[in-house]
Formats: sequence, structure tokens, C-alpha cells
Amino acid sequence: MPAKNVSANRAALGHRIAYALRHPERVPRHMARAARDVWLRHRSPDHVSYYRAVMRSDTRADPDAAVGSRNRERWLALGAMQFDYLLGHGLLPRHRMLEIGCGNLRGGWRFIRHLEPGHYYGIDISPDILFAAHDTIVAMGLQKRLPTLTPVRDLTLRFLPDAHFDVVHAHSVFSHSPLPVIEECLANVGRVLAPGGWFDFTFDRTEGEEHHVLREDFYYRTETLLALAQNHGLAARFMEDWEELPHGQSKIRVTRSP
Repeated sequence: MPAKNVSANRAALGHRIAYALRHPERVPRHMARAARDVWLRHRSPDHVSYYRAVMRSDTRADPDAAVGSRNRERWLALGAMQFDYLLGHGLLPRHRMLEIGCGNLRGGWRFIRHLEPGHYYGIDISPDILFAAHDTIVAMGLQKRLPTLTPVRDLTLRFLPDAHFDVVHAHSVFSHSPLPVIEECLANVGRVLAPGGWFDFTFDRTEGEEHHVLREDFYYRTETLLALAQNHGLAARFMEDWEELPHGQSKIRVTRSP
């Protein structure tokens, strides 16, 4: 995978024209997304309902593509990358894990298999992608691992118990979220973290102007997200070792401040 381009403003007209000239075969799909964006902006004024509708549309076409994987091979590879990274950082079978934006269990099925039965809890704003997650559980033969999958309408986590999860994970969630949604999560995730636990999230990084493309892809400066976490009493650090892996996003880890 090419190195991250952290300077481009993908919302700028010049960038979009240059990209279209380099990749003319992708223009029809982008035009379809833009037309869908206009329609959904009218019907779904808040971001969660907007992105739930995006996921409904994308999942209907291809659940793997809906979570950002162009084919099943890439779906498996990205899931393995997430799993291997957390395993290398100390994920143990006894840990209790919350996956925010679990999707169709691209990484989740490996976590479910690794953890003790009943120790995996996945949430997603899209009921449609959770139906696809059920299919993954069946396909991988994980029914006896007793995973819990729950649709949510926000990221307040208010129905979950205090100090319960050793690991919280959100892969490619904040890359599709405006700052108020990210702040809602960071304001509440510390409550559900067990002592010594951590929360890893990925994001699309820019070192230039923060921007978004349509309302689907958001690009943030690292300093913005570090400061936001710290404002909610969390210690946060940029994960340099994640940058070495072949994935287009960056990662931050937060823990409860002492």
C-alpha cells in the first residue's frame, strides 16, 4: 500500500479534478456517492442517521465493501492486521473487549475466537451490517463463543457497565465521524474502561487543513484528537508502530488518567 498522503485536502476542487484525471474509472462511483449524499442530507439531518443510511445502501451491495474492503482477501487481511496488532500489545483470552463499529466482524471474528466465551461485545449504528455479522458468526462456527452484538443509536455507551472492558477498539469509525460524534465517544469511554484498560481507535490523518469528503470521510490532525481525549480526562498517545503496517489510517491509544 502507498505511504499515507497526509498533506492533501481531498475536498479541494483542484485535488478532486486531478484525482479524476488519474483515475477516470472511479468517477462514476464518486458521482453516484455524491448524488446519494444530496438525497440523504435531505432525509437524514443528523450524522448517525445519515451514516446508518449509507451503511444500509452499501451493505445491500456488498457487506465487505461496506466496511472498507474491496474484496474478501482484503477483508481477511485487514482483520488479521487488527488482531495481530492487539495480540502483540497484550490482548489476552481473559480480557473483556468492546468493539465500537464492529461491522460484519472483519476483525471481530478473530477476537471472538481468541477470547473466552462471552468476552466479546460488538456494537454498531447499522442494524444491516450486524445482520451480516450474524452470517460471519455462522460461517466461522463461533456460536459457542457467545458473542454479543448490539445496535446503538449513539456512542454514549450508557447501557454498558462501569469499569468492565479491558480493551475497547474502534477501527475505521472516527474516519467516518464528525467531531461531535467523536467527542461523545471520548466523553463516555473512560467510564466503561477497566483499570489498566485501553481504547484504540484509528482515524484518517492530515497534517494540513482538516476536512471531509461528502459526509462519509473525515480527516483530522493528530493534535486535535489528542487534545479532545485529554479534555475528557484521558491520557492519549499516537501509536507510531501502527504506522509501519500497510493500512491507510493512523492510530491513537487512550487510557484513563491516573
